[in-house]
Parts: sequence; structure tokens; C-alpha cells
Amino acid sequence: MVIVSKLVSSPHVTSPSKVESLGAVPKASTGDFDPGLVSKIQDLVQTLPVGSSLPSEADLAQRFGVNRLTVREALKVLSGRGLTESSQGRRAVVTEPSSDVISSIFASYVHRDPSALLELVEVRQALEVRSASLAAARATRAGLIAIEASLTTMKQAVTTLNDPGASAEEFEAARLNFQRADVNFHESVALASGNKMLAHVLEAFEDSLLRAFDASFDGHLLRGGSAFDAYEAHLKIFEFIENKDVRNASASMRKHLQQSEKDLRAYIAAPRPGLT
Repeated sequence: MVIVSKLVSSPHVTSPSKVESLGAVPKASTGDFDPGLVSKIQDLVQTLPVGSSLPSEADLAQRFGVNRLTVREALKVLSGRGLTESSQGRRAVVTEPSSDVISSIFASYVHRDPSALLELVEVRQALEVRSASLAAARATRAGLIAIEASLTTMKQAVTTLNDPGASAEEFEAARLNFQRADVNFHESVALASGNKMLAHVLEAFEDSLLRAFDASFDGHLLRGGSAFDAYEAHLKIFEFIENKDVRNASASMRKHLQQSEKDLRAYIAAPRPGLT
């Protein structure tokens, strides 16, 4: 949501006649949100390299024939989109595109409605099967090392999860480590695909994936599965990617995501304490 701010009358606000005498002729006397201006400044941002500064608010106001407060509102929108970064007293700076906006949308859905987890896995099926096939075709040694590192963490967590002598605190810590490594695995596969846009989308899923993996872990156990066989499913995907077996890498990822969907359905169907 874009919050529209209005200029409040104040004895310190420069009068229109004084503004005109300074040579500036704004279209409006308030800092109203102007979607057209946002688009124009965004077009400008997209021509500039990351890390470079935009023109000052005064220069932008003069260029586009608006007042500085309207420019300021437009810059707030671009900052919210993750395209620029602003700090008081300094010019806005072009930033690397951020996945925060998309991330918050997906996270909101899955936290409010458990059934949205099934929609998420459908989106993942559309993206990650392709991600696995591209990774099998394109992965560099560095990409393979990143995927393998997440598997090492998962395997270490499995050791604790399967240890009957582990304390409740150790079990929960291992479970969280397993799930975080699981997220890293899928993000690393996307990065290994060599498709930056695909990797960016998967990165945006991070918070939602942690929620989904927590739910599917419970569902997997309800279906008689274990952390070890979940680890083995990921290991199999990696081995096909490492061996550049495009067909089996994608098939293995598809099978894994189909199992995840079944785990989520089991989790959603399970009774909850205190609910009838």
C-alpha cells in the first residue's frame, strides 16, 4: 500500500508567490502521489548503474515540472520496490533489485492460510523442475560446491534428529538447521542454473519456504517418513546434477516436489490441538 502524505499548512511553508519568484513552477502545491512520476523516475533509475546517485530532489522536480514533495513521495515508492535507497540529507542511490516485496506477498499468504502452501508447491513445480534441468546442464564447480555444502548440513542435522538421546532443544535446533539447509539447497540449485531471474524468484520464496518446510516435515513424519529419506531425495537430485543428467535431474526434482505436496496435504488434514 502506498501511503499518501499531504502538505500541512504551516507558517514555515514557502508561499506560492515566493516559489514562483524563485523560478520553480510546480504542478501542485502538495506532495501527492503521482504514479506517472514514479514511472518516469523508475525509467531513469533503470538507465543508471547500481551504486550511482540519482539527481537531487530539486533537480528531479525541475526536470519533471513538479514540486519536491511529490518527488519525495515517488522516491519512497521506488525505495519500497527495492530499486533505490534513500537516507536523510543524501541523494537516492540505485540498488540491486530486492526480492523483499515479492517475499512479503508470498509470506503473507502462507502464514494466513495453510492451504496456500499447496499453491506455493504448485508454483515451485513450475519453476524448480526447470531449475534442476538447467543446473544439470550449466552448473559450475562453484555451483556444485554450494549445493553440496547444504547437503552436508542436512546430513549433520539428520544425525541429531535420529539420535534418541538428543534433548528436546537439540532436536529443535537440528530440525531448524535441516530446514534452513533445505532452503539453501533449492536456492543453490537455482543459482547453479545460471538464470539470474529464476534465482531471484527462488530467493523471494525463502521465508515462505521455511514455513512450508516446517509444515511438510510434520506431514512427512505423519506419512511414516523420516528426515533421512528426505535427505536422500535431495542427495539424488544433486547426483544427477553433478553427472549432468538433465532428464533425471528434472524427473527427480519433480518426484521430490510431488512428495512434498503429499506431505503438505497430510499436514493440513491433521487435527490441530484445541481445534475441532
